[in-house]
Amino acid sequence: MARIKPFEDHSAAYDQWFDRHPDLYHAELKAIQEFFPQGEHKSGVEVGVGSGKFAAPLGIRFGVDPSLKMLERAKRQGIEVCMGVAEALPLHSQSFHLVLMVTTICFVDDIDLSFREAKRVLMQGGNIIVGFVDKKSPLGRIYEAKKGESRFYSLATFYSTVEVLQHLTSTGFQIDRIKQTIIDGMSPDVVLDGYGKGSFIVIKARRP
Repeated sequence: MARIKPFEDHSAAYDQWFDRHPDLYHAELKAIQEFFPQGEHKSGVEVGVGSGKFAAPLGIRFGVDPSLKMLERAKRQGIEVCMGVAEALPLHSQSFHLVLMVTTICFVDDIDLSFREAKRVLMQGGNIIVGFVDKKSPLGRIYEAKKGESRFYSLATFYSTVEVLQHLTSTGFQIDRIKQTIIDGMSPDVVLDGYGKGSFIVIKARRP
């Protein structure tokens, strides 16, 4: 069952988080942008598009989400939207070059099925880009400890980078590159290769 109630009830508050934390938002966006060579997003879809806070600036014009309230906000960003869940995408097989999932995997019911669906809708050689907060990072530990106090993360399941890598490879993806940002003691706009230091991780993997 899609975990959409907090997003239906508090869609405005979701967007306000980005306004209150612009440094974190732009750090996450910058890390994801490093995986966007010119033209790669020409046929991309964001799964869990939310209000379009990532799809719009990245040039992705199609999004899927189970929350009607969030889709209404994404439409105002100029994004073509479709209601659906990650585990059963209402999309044709092999129809996209790129699938983007940002802070989506913590809200899905079945991460493996979600990745298999992403693989299904990707063309051969297409890429999935997954952005998430590592549960073993400083920020991840805070989110986990305060889940009960959060409107949105009370229903979330957080993953470590190692776990996400295992889920991607077990569903047939080949890992390409990993980036990390929001690193303690460093400027918010610093993006490094790999993982283990940053709280926000971005993994790019290819469908063979």
